[in-house]
Amino acid sequence: MTTHAPRPHLEDALSPRRVLSSEAVYKGKIWDVRSDTFELSPGSEPLRREFIEHPGAVAILPMDEDGRVLLLRQYRHPVGMLLWEVPAGILDVDGESNLDAAARELAEEADLVAGEWNVLVDFFNSPGSSSEAIRIYLARRLSVIPHHERHERTAEESEIEFAWVSLDEAAEAVLDGRLHNPSAVVAILAAREASRRDFQGLRPGDEPWPAHPAQR
Repeated sequence: MTTHAPRPHLEDALSPRRVLSSEAVYKGKIWDVRSDTFELSPGSEPLRREFIEHPGAVAILPMDEDGRVLLLRQYRHPVGMLLWEVPAGILDVDGESNLDAAARELAEEADLVAGEWNVLVDFFNSPGSSSEAIRIYLARRLSVIPHHERHERTAEESEIEFAWVSLDEAAEAVLDGRLHNPSAVVAILAAREASRRDFQGLRPGDEPWPAHPAQR
């Protein structure tokens, strides 16, 4: 005999717990490491967890009028690889909105301006060890920034290579295990799914982001 459990409501939920102590055990240039002691339930044995306290980031999947997406290739030293990625950057400018940060990163890394913005997907990069939240935008109605107005890319960004590829080709590269950058993988697969409904129902670019730990 087959029994069926009630269908769950598939939505992550805020779940505040009592924090007994919290201290930064390492202060870095971009992110810190924090140690929290907290209770899962009142009176339970306290737990201690250390995690990266991260300001969060935005990433952008640029799509042209032919449905091709732009991927960037650059060196990532921690993994010692050249990775195909999407434009992205940390939310590290005081007072800058999420959407404005995405527009800035698109201009700086891809020399592009978008006339249409939608939120494609939100995710936590590594919720067991980091507070990093990433919002991925779909950017369309693209125009190219003139050469004399472009941002000067330095360090690893100075070696960026560009490739316009079909969404199907990018998705196949993900499923074949040829792409590894998390923002690129999530963006490509989410966009492929959204394309099946002609991108209808995507959230507007200025949608609030209450799941972001620093924006609650």
